[in-house]
Amino acid sequence: MNEQIFGIHGAALELRSQRMGVLASNIANAATPGYKARDIDFSAALEARLNGGTANASADAHLVYKLPTMPSLDGNTVELSREQVAFTENAVAYSATLAFVQGKVNTITRALKGE
Repeated sequence: MNEQIFGIHGAALELRSQRMGVLASNIANAATPGYKARDIDFSAALEARLNGGTANASADAHLVYKLPTMPSLDGNTVELSREQVAFTENAVAYSATLAFVQGKVNTITRALKGE
């Protein structure tokens, strides 16, 4: 039912939420020696989700390690400024997708009320 009503946006919202958690984990571990920064390949995960996969399975299957441009001596691959930019971009996209979904819900609610 989710796919029929919200189309791609329901799946995108779920994956963006999961990606936000992964990016937040990277930021939280910026000073942890040996921590390897990860990310979700959003496009591939969304495509897998739309082709019948579950949100958790497609997100986990498309979890990738990031390659740093400047490796640190302690083995940590988190580049804080890049993570913050990725987190912000994802948050903006999440908000835009959420606004679209809320608009759809409002339209359906008005239609059910006969407005």
